[in-house]
Amino acid sequence: MIERRNAAVARGVASAAPIYAQYAENAELWDVEGNRYIDFVGGIGVLNTGHRHPKVVAAAKAQEDHYTHTSFQVVPYGPYIELAEKLNALAPGDAPKKTLLVTTGAEAVENAVKIARAATGRPGVIAFTGGYHGRTLLTLGMTGKVSPYKKGVGPFPADVFRAPFPSVRDGITVDDAITGLKNLFLTDAEPSRVAAIIIEPVLGEGGYTPVPFEMMQQLRDICDEHGILLIADEVQAGFGRTGTWFAVEHSGVVPDLITVAKSMAGGYPLAGVIGRADVMDAMDPGGLGGTYGGNPVACAAALAAIEAIEEEGLLARSTAMGETLKARFSEIGARSAPYRFWDVRGLGAMVAVEFVTDFDTAKPDADLTKRVIAHALKRGLLLLSCGMHGNAVRVMVPLTASDAVVEEGLSIFEAAVQAAVAEEA
Repeated sequence: MIERRNAAVARGVASAAPIYAQYAENAELWDVEGNRYIDFVGGIGVLNTGHRHPKVVAAAKAQEDHYTHTSFQVVPYGPYIELAEKLNALAPGDAPKKTLLVTTGAEAVENAVKIARAATGRPGVIAFTGGYHGRTLLTLGMTGKVSPYKKGVGPFPADVFRAPFPSVRDGITVDDAITGLKNLFLTDAEPSRVAAIIIEPVLGEGGYTPVPFEMMQQLRDICDEHGILLIADEVQAGFGRTGTWFAVEHSGVVPDLITVAKSMAGGYPLAGVIGRADVMDAMDPGGLGGTYGGNPVACAAALAAIEAIEEEGLLARSTAMGETLKARFSEIGARSAPYRFWDVRGLGAMVAVEFVTDFDTAKPDADLTKRVIAHALKRGLLLLSCGMHGNAVRVMVPLTASDAVVEEGLSIFEAAVQAAVAEEA
C-alpha cells in the first residue's frame, strides 16, 4: 500500500498516520493488518456522530435508492430544501435566514466572501493570525499560517488583511488585538472598503484556542459601526463539538454569515453558508451553486446526523466530555513536571493540550508533541497536532464514544506522554 501510494498519489498530500483503514465503528478503527485504534481525530473533526452512525448510514442508503445526483441547479430536490430549513432554524439569531449548500469547507468560505462582497459592494476581508480557512488561493490568503499550507504558492489575492489574535504566550490581550484591528483600519484597510471580518470562534489549525467572548462582542460592535459583515467560520467547531450547535453561541454574538462543513453530514462531503436572508439574497440567480453542491445523499446523511445529535443529547454529552477531558489532562499533567503541559484549553469537547520545553520560557516543544503522537499510535490511539508551532495535541473524539473507550484512550495518551518524555533521559 505504501509503495502504491508513493507511486500514484501526489507528494503534497500528507497523511498523519502510516496505516491504512479497513473498517471503523463509532470511535474505533481497524487497519488492513487487523490492528485496532481508538480514534481521537474523527477525520479532522468530521465524525461528531462517530464512524458509520446507523442513522446516517441508513439515511444515505435510502436516498441512494431514489437518486444520487441531478445537480440542484438543474433539477432541484427535497433533501436540499429540508436541510436548508433545518440549518436556518438552528443558526443563532431571530432574523430570517437562508442557506447555500456546497461541497467543502473552503468552498463555503469562498462563497461567504463572495456573498459579503455582493451584499456590501466592498472588496476587503479581514482575518486573524492563526486562523485557518482552507487551501484554495483565496482561502489561503485568509489563512494565517504559512507552513505547510502557503509555502511557494503565492501571490495571494489582494484586499485580504490580517489582524492580531489574542495570545497569552505572546502577551497580546483582547484590548491589544482590538487596537491592532483599529490600527489596520488606519494603515491598510479603510473600513468603508471592508466587506467582512471572518474569524473562527475556536481556532482549529491555530491551536484550539477559543476567541475570548468579549472580543467576539467587540467585533460585532465594530462591524455594526462600519457596516461590515461578521462571518463565523464554524467548519471545525460546529455541530455540537463545543456543547452548542455553533461555537459562536457561547459568546452571545449573532454573526451575519456562518460557514459550516465537517461534522454536519456525519462523514459525507457537504458544506454550506447560513446567513441573514437579505445578505444571502445579494447574488443574482446563477451566481451561487456548484455541480455537486448539496448532493442529495449527503443532505440525507446530514439530516440524519442532526437528528442523532438531537435525539442522543450530544450537545450535553459534548459539555460533559469536555469537562472529563480537561480534568484528566490536568491530572496527568500535574503528576510530573517533565510532562510539560503548558496549557489545557478549549470549549466543550474541542480540547487541546500544549507542550513546552520548560515552564519558565514556555518555548513550544513540537518534537515532544510528535513523539507523544507517535507513541500513542504504537499503543493504538490516533492523535493529531495543531497550533502555530505544532506543539499542541487536539482531541476530536466522536461525541458518541462510550466512557470506557474515552478512558482507554486517555490511559494510552498518558502512557504515550510518559514514553515520549522518557526518551529524553
